[in-house]
Amino acid sequence: MAQARLKIFGWGREGEGMTAEEESFSLGIHRRRFGVADFPSIPTPTLADIRLRAPRIAPPAALAGICSIDTHDRAAHAHGKGFTDAIRALSNDFASAPDVVAYPQNEQDIAAVMDWAGGAGAALIPFGGGSSVVGGVTPPANAKATITLDLDRLNKVLEIDRTSRAARIQAGIFGPDLENQLRPHGLTLRHFPQSFEFSTLGGWIATRSGGHYATLYTHIDDFVESLRVVTPAGTLESRRLPGSGAGPSPDRMFIGSEGILGVITEAWMRLQNRPKFRAGGAVRFKDFFTAARALRVLSQTGLYPSNCRILDAEEAFNTGAADGSVAIMVLAFESADHPLDAWQARALEVVRDFGGEPETAGRPDAHREGAAGQWRNAFIRMPYGREKMTPRGIVSDTFETAITWERFEAFHDNVKAATERAIRDATGRPGQVTCRFTHVYPDGPAPYFSFHALGRHGALMEQWQAIKTAASDAVIDGGGTITHHHAVGREHRPWYDRQRPDLFAAALTAAKQALDPRGVLNPGVLIDP
Repeated sequence: MAQARLKIFGWGREGEGMTAEEESFSLGIHRRRFGVADFPSIPTPTLADIRLRAPRIAPPAALAGICSIDTHDRAAHAHGKGFTDAIRALSNDFASAPDVVAYPQNEQDIAAVMDWAGGAGAALIPFGGGSSVVGGVTPPANAKATITLDLDRLNKVLEIDRTSRAARIQAGIFGPDLENQLRPHGLTLRHFPQSFEFSTLGGWIATRSGGHYATLYTHIDDFVESLRVVTPAGTLESRRLPGSGAGPSPDRMFIGSEGILGVITEAWMRLQNRPKFRAGGAVRFKDFFTAARALRVLSQTGLYPSNCRILDAEEAFNTGAADGSVAIMVLAFESADHPLDAWQARALEVVRDFGGEPETAGRPDAHREGAAGQWRNAFIRMPYGREKMTPRGIVSDTFETAITWERFEAFHDNVKAATERAIRDATGRPGQVTCRFTHVYPDGPAPYFSFHALGRHGALMEQWQAIKTAASDAVIDGGGTITHHHAVGREHRPWYDRQRPDLFAAALTAAKQALDPRGVLNPGVLIDP
């Protein structure tokens, strides 16, 4: 069966969204947070409401069969899934909609569309699932014309090497389709970002995606064996190897390049056997910093739990994982090879040394029960909330970073305080800033902050921008990274420019000139055109 269409407003596909129970729970949290009974709401856009300008370019006859100027296709490719995207859509602002959406069937189509874009002076935007929350797929406003290159027709696992445990996979495949095609072979890529259902392999590689698993194999980088990339200057393919010391890695140049150097069409990916053994559960701590100290020791033991995220007390309460009096650690292990009793037992020894109180311990399904199960469900369903809360004037967004352990506590307090001040200044009333860890390394965590403010219709974009700017300034000034796994896009550019060494910017610009001499690919992302 054909999949339902992507929404023009909100997360996922048409017909999907928050349940009535989820919406009621979330509204209840916001009522208590802001001390108000109700929230004035504005209508959300429908396809009938949208008026797009006439396309400024038309595809040549040879490409007409793979191109669309349909209103839904153009509107669905006008924005990503960030807060600013939601505000523009609520304002019926679809000025960024591409003139044409191209659906290539193969590499020859991609090269032909690139040639057409170059000749027409059009910006060309590579598009996987469109789940960017940082403006990574939003066509630039100042382009002469724009073409979005949607890769969802390139959606197959082409070849499996069971001996080396790897597969050659097309870049436009969505997460569930990828796993479904690997499952009969007893294999998995085991990369599950929050956007898993609505994002693609090529998108994960181009944005250096972080998966759900918190240690060891966290970034898509770890799974790439080789790449095939179409660029305006030609097509290149890296050699498939388990490892190499032959100079700078060509794969690394494209991993995280966010579509500015070329279009990833396929990749050989390292796979794993599907897990057979699981153990896990939740652990309660008296406070967030104590939980973080326990997690630092745990991350340095070499046990490598598949999941060991922590939630501060407010974050745990907001997701229904706890009552607001304790911090929660979600702890889990997986293996395709061996039972996990010894790993789980040693991990529980570590957390108990810091006063941690296990809620559940060791049962195969404990990661789906109690606080751990509640958090898991909330995590998967979280993105659907924006389309219900933003029309009510609620400013809710997230930002994530990474910092070394010895700087974490002061960094956390400074970033949180700066964001809280910005909320008060921007909205005239207190809001809330919470924190959790999404990934941990032996040398530091990846803190993930959420903020909530009661905004005002007509000023939501400006209020969000003030809060986002203050938070991002605090992150960079404190020595963190502007993004751990959300990518740079257009929204993080001012702070990425401060984080990135100037000489590296010059080298990246030179690579862009060599591979995309007419500057058609995703202009404004990572570097200026």
